[in-house]
Amino acid sequence: MALIKLLVEGGKMAPGPAVAQALGPMGIDIGKVISDVNKATSEFKGVTVPVHLEVDGKTKSVTIKVLSPPTSELIKKELGLDKASGARLKQRVGNLAMEQVISVAKSKHSNLLSNEFKSTVKSVIGTCQALGVLIENKEVKEILEEVESGKYDVMIENKKTEVDPEKRKELDIYFKELATKQDAVRKAEEVEKAEKEAKKTADTTKKPEVKK
Repeated sequence: MALIKLLVEGGKMAPGPAVAQALGPMGIDIGKVISDVNKATSEFKGVTVPVHLEVDGKTKSVTIKVLSPPTSELIKKELGLDKASGARLKQRVGNLAMEQVISVAKSKHSNLLSNEFKSTVKSVIGTCQALGVLIENKEVKEILEEVESGKYDVMIENKKTEVDPEKRKELDIYFKELATKQDAVRKAEEVEKAEKEAKKTADTTKKPEVKK
């Protein structure tokens, strides 16, 4: 039995050397495997998913196991993001509702070592910090303190994942205003940097005066 480990974008696996080299010599229909993997991962469109192929060379059977995507990928999917913040201390990239955090935790709980669901929720919150993501309009440190204090215990125990439309609207408005401010700061920094570079270039090219 051979095991092939892949990282596949949900529903978009394409032919590649790794699969061809492993399955080709066994006479296994690669096209069918790709089709089956895409079908199995179709619910994770836009998300990179770990996939294990267990291949029996004798029977030429392939068992597909789709593992839970990385927490970061699930968070980005919730926010509709292609990538996280490159400067997480300055630029926030999204604003999750606690219900969305719980939804991600539900997807990851069985794959993590934590026995308590609340611990999984805190693990997801920690990943939000690494990505530059706010939760409930707040920084991760404040949210963790609120989780520890029991503020979200009922929501977590009930594993509530449905976000009230009015709440979603308020979170979006808050983040839109924050994003506008962030863009203004970023543009000002870019202008300042450009001016410094221009001055530096001017100083190095400036010809010294010749005394007569």
